[in-house]
This record gives sequence, C-alpha cells and structure tokens, in this order.
Amino acid sequence: MPAFAGLIRAVPDFPKPGVLFRDITPLLADVHGFAECIAALAAPWRDAGVQTVCGIEARGFIFGAALAQVLHAGFVPLRKPGKLPPPVLAVDYQLEYGSDRLEARSDALQRGERVLLVDDVLATGGTLAAAQTLVERFGAELAGASVVIELEALHGRGRWNGGQPLHALLRY
Repeated sequence: MPAFAGLIRAVPDFPKPGVLFRDITPLLADVHGFAECIAALAAPWRDAGVQTVCGIEARGFIFGAALAQVLHAGFVPLRKPGKLPPPVLAVDYQLEYGSDRLEARSDALQRGERVLLVDDVLATGGTLAAAQTLVERFGAELAGASVVIELEALHGRGRWNGGQPLHALLRY
C-alpha cells in the first residue's frame, strides 16, 4: 500500500447505516500525501500521449486538474446537468435507484484527441461508463481511466468496456 493510503479515513455508517465511507479530505489536506497520490495517478500515463484529462464531477475535478498539470495536458470537467451553458453534449445513464446525466461543452473535445478519465472512486461503475460513452460521442480516443479508490465488492470494473486500461491506486 502506498504511504498516502493511511490518509484516507474509514467512516462507518455514513451517509447511512451499513455504508463504510472512504473520506479523502485528509489526503487532500496533506501536501506530501496529495503529491504522492497525483504522482501515482500519473505514472501509468506518462508516455501514453494523453492530450486531455476529463475529471468527473465533483471530486474527479480535484484529481483530474492536478493530474492534467503533471501530464502537460488540458483539463475538461464532465458535469452534472445544468452546470454548463449550452450547447452541451450529454449522456443519460442509470444508477441503482434512478438516473443521472453527464455533460461537457459541445466543443470540449476533438475527434481523435487522446483522453484520460479520472475520478476519486469507482463504485458500481455507472458514472465511469457514462463518461466513457460521452468521450466516445465526441469521437475522441479514450486512452483509459484512473481512480484513486476502487470498491471491489461493488463490481464497478465489470461495467468498463473497450479494453482500455483502468487503473486503481487503492482497492477496498
């Protein structure tokens, strides 16, 4: 386990009974731990020709923007509905108990552009799969995805398509 793993706090019964929440705020507050985390996120992608990092709302923005700087790439936020002015390109997707939508500016990505998806946690995989679909709708080339934490019991990796790499720094 990387040293920064000790900065992620386990909070039982949050936000509801039976859930063990992984709190990343101590990691974000620690200058050395956060730097180590970003370096680890960047390692598999240094020679992958990534041109743009897409961070998934909201905590994916934190990791994605920092990672884009390290990789000398642009950053595009993938937002929840109603947060970006039109025109946008959108993908609707199903969650365990409902549906949601991800949006990006309609000119955010170019055909053939190499894109890396980033988020804090891979849980059931619905949001990451929707982000992949959104990138593909632009005609961009998906290099792969990275997450800080993968919650293996929720089997989100099974929803990842296309054979591109999916890297998780920590697995619980």
